[in-house]
Amino acid sequence: MAGERRARIRLMMGPGTLPSQGSHRLDMTRYRRSGKQQLGGNELLAAMPEIAAIAEVSVDAGLHGIASIADQCMLARRVQHVLDDPAVDGVVFVQGTNSIEETAYFLHLTVRSGKPIVVTGAQRPFTAMSSDAHLNLYDAFRVAAHADTQGKGVVVVTNGEINGARDVTKTHTYRLQTFRGRDLGLLGYADPDAIVYYHLPARRHTLASEFILREDTVLPRVEIIYVGITSQPGLASAAVEAGAKGLVVAGTGAGSLGNLDAELAVIAMQGVTVVRSARVGEGRVIRDDNWQQPGMVAADNLSPQKASLLLALALATTANADEIQRMFDQY
Repeated sequence: MAGERRARIRLMMGPGTLPSQGSHRLDMTRYRRSGKQQLGGNELLAAMPEIAAIAEVSVDAGLHGIASIADQCMLARRVQHVLDDPAVDGVVFVQGTNSIEETAYFLHLTVRSGKPIVVTGAQRPFTAMSSDAHLNLYDAFRVAAHADTQGKGVVVVTNGEINGARDVTKTHTYRLQTFRGRDLGLLGYADPDAIVYYHLPARRHTLASEFILREDTVLPRVEIIYVGITSQPGLASAAVEAGAKGLVVAGTGAGSLGNLDAELAVIAMQGVTVVRSARVGEGRVIRDDNWQQPGMVAADNLSPQKASLLLALALATTANADEIQRMFDQY
């Protein structure tokens, strides 16, 4: 970014807690019922004049919903369009924390740009006492405007921490320290004095990604099957009968399929892609183990929800299990 000019950052908005207004300062759990409209991008910027000192911000028109995979595709295409503009240096996207990790990873896989893409949200609404919304939004712009953020793909900025899109996950329902990279850690800090990076994302993303979303792209249906002691055969078959072209199994331990073992083996042999992941939250699921069956794919250390996104993108180009395994190994 030439000279001393401020970075030109586009603010994009989705629904969520950060711009929400409660009925009073202690309303941290029922603000959706307050009857008050969420703040728009320009209203957030007006309430936080400090942002203008670090970035020249323009607000993207409209609210970008993220309730489905089709919504994610539309968002990714919009972010791509915005970043293709040479007058834009980066994007900050604000959304609800429940699915931030999925949005971030999907953009990480599908937006082909080296410009900063920062996703942020909040655990407490903008109007709450001791809300995290203000500082998270401010830090998101600091990170998006920082030269070192370029080329790192999509990052999630909350609670003074910078997490990579592939590894970050929400770990607590209400606490502010909810976003973690678990066994792989964070990329860096958004500290009061500086933006500091310590690690780089190692897997393929953004400019190195092979996934391209066209205007007519419709991703195949993928469902997640959660395995527990109470799981009974028939669950996976029902998902296939409902139209699923791929299944991600949140297995026990290191990816055990439990009571669905035989059923899923048959489904995989019939050509429906079955990806084995784990519900435990850390560690890898490997292909050469006790529970692998012909035609199945191992999710490595991707969470079930992120594995489902990668599988949907993979199935849009191939149904070959070995080729899909290659994608899971690289992304």
